[in-house]
Amino acid sequence: MSGQGQLAEYLQACRARLQPEQVGLPTYGERRRVPGLRREEVAGLAGVSASYYVRLEQGQALHASQEVVAALARALQLTPDEHAHLRELAQPRRHRTAPKPPPERVSPDTAELVATLAQPAILLGRRGDVLAWNPLGHAFLAGHLEYSSPQRPADRPNMTRLIFLDAHTRALYRNWAVKARAVVGNLRLTTGKYPEDQELSALVGELATRSPEFATMWAGHRVRACDSTVHHMHHPVAGEVVVKQQTLRIPHAPDQTLTVVTAEPGSAAEAALTLLGQAVAMGRAPAGYLTTR
Repeated sequence: MSGQGQLAEYLQACRARLQPEQVGLPTYGERRRVPGLRREEVAGLAGVSASYYVRLEQGQALHASQEVVAALARALQLTPDEHAHLRELAQPRRHRTAPKPPPERVSPDTAELVATLAQPAILLGRRGDVLAWNPLGHAFLAGHLEYSSPQRPADRPNMTRLIFLDAHTRALYRNWAVKARAVVGNLRLTTGKYPEDQELSALVGELATRSPEFATMWAGHRVRACDSTVHHMHHPVAGEVVVKQQTLRIPHAPDQTLTVVTAEPGSAAEAALTLLGQAVAMGRAPAGYLTTR
């Protein structure tokens, strides 16, 4: 998962998604042998030489300047998230073996914030590992798992893995494909920032091997930062609910994100979450669903 390899693959994927008419290029009715734009067309739109662009796509150029990155982003009609990802991939990096990063930790202030939120809340690390959740967040998103598992680094659930490989988590989302694409898009952004992270590479390899759907989405090279999304969910206790999942960055730990689940005030979903909270507080849930703390 080298930076240069990712840059080459990403440029190829972005070029293949664009048709000539989308960028104002004439086709004259000719039959094109490749999907999307040709390399020389992208180079012309970006104002760089065709030979230089070819070297970028072949992973032979050491790096691209910020001016070139901006020109390529305009030529390929990239979104702000896609532009940021391209900029990360184009950064020169030293070829060295990165040390294994230490286990991610939760600051006391962040732990207090998660615990005191009245809405379902879950704190994730940069690879999607669950670092903390409050009782309602656990009950709403993963009540079939042991509540204390995030406290043990070796046992922490990984939300990306759960989305693709866990039947319970998959069944939660009526719009599962939307959620899955968002998770993959966010994971793409993370791999661009941390190409030397061996545990992250192992996670991607595992999912690509075990989930054909993940492999297909991953090959599409779509990127997107998780922010705010409405989901229609089917919960074993709360039932059918429409909620919003909002993802926030932790200022003093930018690799950690806090996802908070909210419902429209006065809605049936808000009432269902209230009832779920009461069930959690009183220990009432279907047998085998909420695990012992």
